[in-house]
Amino acid sequence: MTNTNKLAHSFTVVIPTKDFTAKIDEKLKEIAKEAKIQGFRPGQAPMTLIKSKYENAVKGEVLDTLIQEQVEKTFKDKDIKPALRPKVELKKFEDGQDIEISVEVEALPSIEPVDFKTLSIERMNATAGETEINQALERLQMGKRKTEVVDEKRATKTGDIIVIDFVGTIDGEEFNGGKGKDYYLDLGSNTFIPGFEDQLTGKEIGSQVDVNVSFPEDYHAKNLAGKKALFKVDIKELRKVVKPELNDEFAKSLGMESMDKLNKMVKEELDKEYTSVARMHAKRALLDKLAETHSFDVPQGMVDMEFESIWKQFEQAKKDGQLDEEEKNKSEDELKAEYRAIAERRVRLGLLLAEVANRNKITLSQEEVTAAVMREARRYPGQEKMVFEYYQKNPQALDAVRAPLFEEKVVDYILGEVNTTEKTVSVEDLYAYNPDAK
Repeated sequence: MTNTNKLAHSFTVVIPTKDFTAKIDEKLKEIAKEAKIQGFRPGQAPMTLIKSKYENAVKGEVLDTLIQEQVEKTFKDKDIKPALRPKVELKKFEDGQDIEISVEVEALPSIEPVDFKTLSIERMNATAGETEINQALERLQMGKRKTEVVDEKRATKTGDIIVIDFVGTIDGEEFNGGKGKDYYLDLGSNTFIPGFEDQLTGKEIGSQVDVNVSFPEDYHAKNLAGKKALFKVDIKELRKVVKPELNDEFAKSLGMESMDKLNKMVKEELDKEYTSVARMHAKRALLDKLAETHSFDVPQGMVDMEFESIWKQFEQAKKDGQLDEEEKNKSEDELKAEYRAIAERRVRLGLLLAEVANRNKITLSQEEVTAAVMREARRYPGQEKMVFEYYQKNPQALDAVRAPLFEEKVVDYILGEVNTTEKTVSVEDLYAYNPDAK
């Protein structure tokens, strides 16, 4: 009997007692051929002894095998592809009677992707101009910058670098991380908590300053959050930034032959970055379009698992004080409803992409996976071999690399099928783009 509610199925599987008995006898005969029982040569012991010694152990093994075979056969007969592991429960198991098992399972849905050639999305295109190249060169300059002492007698100002010693206290007690010596502070960088740098501008070198500040309510160190602190600061030295000149010598310090070659390299790298950002926007637009054009039931068990993952991330962010204002202003019920909708969308799109991959025989080669692992390993200079071995020994970690790589490959395939309209935009608009904006 089958009770179907959308993708949820429940039914009873019956295993005839004669089949169970026959399988047990078959297994016992196999054991008898090799069994070593005192007083008998191997294979010569009577079946009564074999049965008394091994039957109970064999029953469990045979039962497990028959259940698995019958459940799989039932799935095949009913054309059910389980989304998750089915719930199998032994309902009736008595000597001389047929065995009954109840099975509950959620099936994968039947998915019919639309003709992607009927879909259209807009793809942004931005290139690096003189402004962006100059900004990038300035960042390279700052990476090579040096500082030198300022000899003139004047007060500190925003943009200066001052060398300070400082000791912080709360209610007269020093706290962990509140002390520093010969610290180079870039005034205006907002490196320290709000108000700290402001109180050190307009001061003379050699002066001692009492800086009174309050740690933000959402400060990462919970023991300091919201508390008032006093920092006693000695301003020891005034320094200024000296940037290298943009010339061939500077280019050579970065491994380039000349400034012309450096300019060309900078432009190529920026354009590569802009292409990556544009593709990210195109992917988002594509997934939105796929969500709009595909509606099918999804296994609630998969949605539950995805929701639980999202909710755990939310609770961790809440614990760490990292919620945005919109989340803070919503009730838990509102947030759960929103995140469940997100979970359902993710599951639906994941199943759709898997179906597209299956129909179009899209797979990942070992070379692609290895290249991805090597890219990850290069993020840890000097530890590449250790990282590579970690992925070799941890299949779950390797799956975490493989899954997004596979998704990107399927998305690229679909992007190649849909109608794309190129739209040239400024770099500023490229980065400011928000598909959720009204």
